[in-house]
Amino acid sequence: MADEADALIVGAGLAGLVAAAELLDAGKRVILVDQEPEASLGGQAWWSFGGLFLIDTPEQRRLGVRDSLDLATQDWFASAGFDRDDDRWPRRWAEAYLDFAAGEKRGWLHAKGVRWFPVVGWAERGGQTALAHGNSVPRFHVTWGTGPGVVAPFERRVRAGIESGHARLLSRHRADALLLDGDTVVGVRGRTLAPSPAERGAPSSREETGDFELRASAVVLTTGGIGGDHDLVRRFWPDRMAAAPTSMLSGVPASVDGRGLEIAQRAGARLINGDRMWHYTEGIANHSPVWSRHGIRILPGPSSLWLDSTGRRLPAPLFPGFDTLATLEHLTRGGHDHSWFVLTQRIIEKEFALSGSEQNPDLTGKDLRLVAGRVRKGAAPPVQAFLDQGADFVSAPDLSTLLDRMEALSGGALDRRQAEREVLARDREVDNKFSKDAQITAIRGARRYAGDRLIRVAPLHRLLDPKAGPLHAVKLHVLTRKSLGGIETDLSGRALGTDGEVVPGLWAAGEVSGFGGGGMHGYRSLEGTFLGGCLFSGRVAGRSVARSV
Repeated sequence: MADEADALIVGAGLAGLVAAAELLDAGKRVILVDQEPEASLGGQAWWSFGGLFLIDTPEQRRLGVRDSLDLATQDWFASAGFDRDDDRWPRRWAEAYLDFAAGEKRGWLHAKGVRWFPVVGWAERGGQTALAHGNSVPRFHVTWGTGPGVVAPFERRVRAGIESGHARLLSRHRADALLLDGDTVVGVRGRTLAPSPAERGAPSSREETGDFELRASAVVLTTGGIGGDHDLVRRFWPDRMAAAPTSMLSGVPASVDGRGLEIAQRAGARLINGDRMWHYTEGIANHSPVWSRHGIRILPGPSSLWLDSTGRRLPAPLFPGFDTLATLEHLTRGGHDHSWFVLTQRIIEKEFALSGSEQNPDLTGKDLRLVAGRVRKGAAPPVQAFLDQGADFVSAPDLSTLLDRMEALSGGALDRRQAEREVLARDREVDNKFSKDAQITAIRGARRYAGDRLIRVAPLHRLLDPKAGPLHAVKLHVLTRKSLGGIETDLSGRALGTDGEVVPGLWAAGEVSGFGGGGMHGYRSLEGTFLGGCLFSGRVAGRSVARSV
């Protein structure tokens, strides 16, 4: 049977769109299939804050940040902690990605019309030594237009390909298996699903209407990870951590279901590092959910006091925004299914941001007037909406009343006397210009960076300073998000089998490939690397397929 296209891409998220755009630029014929309605084109990337990990950029240099490939490589490998035989290809992908982030990445995107907010964020600050986890300098470049701004140039290219007849987009086509001719992947078969009016991210019908079978010279899997299926998250939950919390929020829609991983494995591809995953500990229940258990992540500055469910302060350096995975490990080992931020109105106004394109209408809409509001008094409107409507937020004019309201939400876990001791002890450390409290020292250090001082870190003050009030507390939940392992691939994005040899006809990119190689992040991410991983691995796979067909 004749091929219906040069390449068949399964999954129309960012990695799939990038691969398709590269193939179209090379003059190839492309078919994209996706189980979701066309309204969900762009996948998880559309929902993102649009942060990108970039090295030694004009934006950094204008803010006095001196970055380099050597420093970024030191940070990446210290955070990744590669320690397995299976890390052969992930290591090589990490090196290639770092070269990309320090070299072509910014210029390639800039040529496509992508621009960035001028203040570079400092995510995953680490807080230990130079050879431990974390970003030594700010590297989190927020895209002007957030996630949709990253998706837009690649969506435009694919739609232009559809107009010209070189591309087809088949929504509501659920891939169930890869077609094999001997050991070679030659296509995909599956079921068509009934049309669905579901809005982006909302659950869509799974009513089946028929079968389909498509053939192509190459198949690229870009189907994402497992974060929307909590049963799968628990199945692959790492043994090195205590059991997953009994209750978690979802940072991704239910369609992020791991289907592509199973399909690839049945066709002979090797899956590695499935126990490496990236979930956040600053999740809050969305007051206007789109999908089941819909959670939003707080992107915190460093000043909030972080307490576990009993009211005991988290140890150094587990401060807000410093070490996501170590915080998750600490809380799960302690049996805590939630934790708390305690903070002031002054902190919430300066330091609270929310992850996601829909939670940042100023940046997403490229509205300079709204962006200017970030330096004015008052909480940002999306944050204020959570203060007014969020089930996890409580406020009070004094500490005693705040603790009463925290107790009411805690399910009996909170020791109010311990929580009160932690607040009072922290405040005593603020009265001097020097302190043994590592968080106080970190706040002072953060404000030496112009970007933090301008819009991200509040001046140091006592939590019980009446001029900084009222007081707020936020109940925080574990929020499922990313798979860091996946299909093992070589540096061309070709899927590898259990014998270490290439699976002919099969490529993988994006989260389904652990963003490249089966896990280029190792155990930990430096942030801004998930969108970047989709961009890089999608580009690599698209160009490799174009050379091969």
